[in-house]
Amino acid sequence: LQKILILLQVTLSVIVGKTLMILFPNAMKRYILKMGEKSRMNQNPKFSYENWGPTFFSFKYLLFVLKVKWKRLEDEAYEGHPAPNTPVVTLGGEVRHLLDFMADNRPLILNFGSCT
Repeated sequence: LQKILILLQVTLSVIVGKTLMILFPNAMKRYILKMGEKSRMNQNPKFSYENWGPTFFSFKYLLFVLKVKWKRLEDEAYEGHPAPNTPVVTLGGEVRHLLDFMADNRPLILNFGSCT
């Protein structure tokens, strides 16, 4: 049931987004660029809006968002239970799973932070 609700929500948002891109291309470009600022996507000089902007609200976008949202349904953590084996991306761009970094009986410590 959760997957069906997510499918409906994402599909509706893609349809609305695509329609708005067709009707109001300049306004949607500004909106997408603003979203790119939040993720710092547009700070990479080798990665211009023309490379990633038009992919928003495409069929590939729909499939990617569905895959991520459906995968996150399995990533619930509960106190006293094992941690979910969430996929992560290394600095080299390789996709691994969180528990791949466990070594012997040593605890795995996750440290989250930000440098701005």
